[in-house]
Amino acid sequence: MKRVLLGLGSNKSYKDNSPLDILRYACGELSGYLVKPSFSSVYKTRAMYVEDQDDFYNMCVLGFVADDLNAYDFLKYINEVEAKYGRDRSKEIRFGSRSLDIDIELFGEEKFNDSLLQVPHPRICERMFVLVPAIEVLKKSADKIIRDNYIKSLNLLKEKEDINTIIKIVPQQVVLKWNRK
Repeated sequence: MKRVLLGLGSNKSYKDNSPLDILRYACGELSGYLVKPSFSSVYKTRAMYVEDQDDFYNMCVLGFVADDLNAYDFLKYINEVEAKYGRDRSKEIRFGSRSLDIDIELFGEEKFNDSLLQVPHPRICERMFVLVPAIEVLKKSADKIIRDNYIKSLNLLKEKEDINTIIKIVPQQVVLKWNRK
């Protein structure tokens, strides 16, 4: 089995579903596809890159897929989930508002760098909104080396004065929980 780390984010409603609802539904979809998924808490963060937009709700999912699963086929599945919950890449501004964004942060030990897929995600170490929930779910796994590297990256970000993302855990009453059936 290949270990997969996904970053999820939402800051835009779709069909009367709030960003938190969309994350919950997307996690339900992913639960049916991933083996032994672990879900982080949900974190509310200021938008990065394009700052004139609503705050994002972010989280990570760690799970496993079959060794023979192709990363591009997995990306196609993820894009279908995003579209199901309102994402239309043809109508969005890069780094702008979106109902659902799912990034493949890690896909086993594989590396990709082309126009469709960049894994490991090239900006993971500059994004507190990915590092914090990733460290949370990696605590539940044997990925100590990766977790320690992410902790180092997070500490470097905290030392910078120009951090434009503030991480706040979503209040406990709205933290989403998922159970795999």
